[in-house]
Amino acid sequence: MFWWKQQVHTGVWAAFTDSSAGNLGLHVGDDAAAVRRRRGLLEDALQVPAGSLRFMNQVHSADAAVVAADGPASSQPAVTADALVSPDGGAPLAVMVADCLPVVLVGTLPGGGAATAVAHAGRRGLLDGVLANAVTGLRDAGAAELQAWIGPSICGACYEVPEDMQADATARIPELASRTAWGTPALDLAAGATAELAGLGVEAHRVPGCTREESRLYSYRRDHSTGRFAGLVWKDA
Repeated sequence: MFWWKQQVHTGVWAAFTDSSAGNLGLHVGDDAAAVRRRRGLLEDALQVPAGSLRFMNQVHSADAAVVAADGPASSQPAVTADALVSPDGGAPLAVMVADCLPVVLVGTLPGGGAATAVAHAGRRGLLDGVLANAVTGLRDAGAAELQAWIGPSICGACYEVPEDMQADATARIPELASRTAWGTPALDLAAGATAELAGLGVEAHRVPGCTREESRLYSYRRDHSTGRFAGLVWKDA
């Protein structure tokens, strides 16, 4: 079920699923009841209450939404945003991807608790500041000592883009510059995100795995008719 899973703070876990967890996206033409069953099985694996895992309606924006632990259950309509912030870490959070960066963030609260966030950082969201907005949400909650875990995504040797798109992106975040394995212009989203987070004072950790190259991960570039895997952060019950 998990590509990677680790305790990242006292009582706080982060993970990234793989295709063995099944498609977790309701927006890709899959049977909705089957998706909800998979989400329920995932909640069981996380040992969080049924219906408590928060998903987003992701639109490649830079918007970050704050969620409360007693807010709407995941069976209710998801908030439209590309980052979620739980100021006390009480709400289990999910971000769905199939090439874009799934980013999990955790910060220490006064007294030793944790605030948590997830972000969907594709090219547009990364350039428009979705990571900065997630970080702002955590700091507004009083969190310090922020760390981030950048999950599997399409790598810089596979993410081919037009030359003018590369030029625009790298003018804003130079660390995005890359070339594909076949010698054409490309973007390295993970390198760009690492640089952005460093500039925000956040220690970033990269979880290996290229979605286009790894059959255990969903990839829109490899197969347009594909599912979505998730980046997750949650607290022990």
